[in-house]
Amino acid sequence: MSPELIPWLAALCFLLGALGLILEIFIVPGFGVAGISGLLLLGWGVLLLVVDVTQATQALVIALVVTIVLFIISIKVVAKLNLLQRVSLSSRQYKETGYTAPKPGLARYVGSRGTVITPLRPSGTVEVDGERLDVVTEGGFIPRDAKVEVINVEGSRIIVRWIKES
Repeated sequence: MSPELIPWLAALCFLLGALGLILEIFIVPGFGVAGISGLLLLGWGVLLLVVDVTQATQALVIALVVTIVLFIISIKVVAKLNLLQRVSLSSRQYKETGYTAPKPGLARYVGSRGTVITPLRPSGTVEVDGERLDVVTEGGFIPRDAKVEVINVEGSRIIVRWIKES
């Protein structure tokens, strides 16, 4: 290989290495193949530009050690200053205090009929198959003790329609 092509090859290695790292971080979830390839290409680019391989290897090892030390120090600083508490949920929500998650399998109620427990304006509570459900109407008012039918379920939202008995 001619000596004038080596700087171009080194630049190409740097670019491909940076691209591999960017792919690993942002785009390609995987087993680290793109990231490891990126690191190897960056290291090879450094080795191509140096005169003495020993000095290049020594510089890479020093850079790696400094990076690891700075990473450990930054983790300790973040832990000491409780910076993660500002971006994470610190309190727990308990069922006893009224917090509930949506029940899975609400679609089984579609077509079921029930009785209105609280007036629906347009939301309220209905009893269907012996179970109390939070529901919404199609948009209108439905009085207490009226009969309703579940017509749709969208996520945790149960939509009912008034069955007007003649």
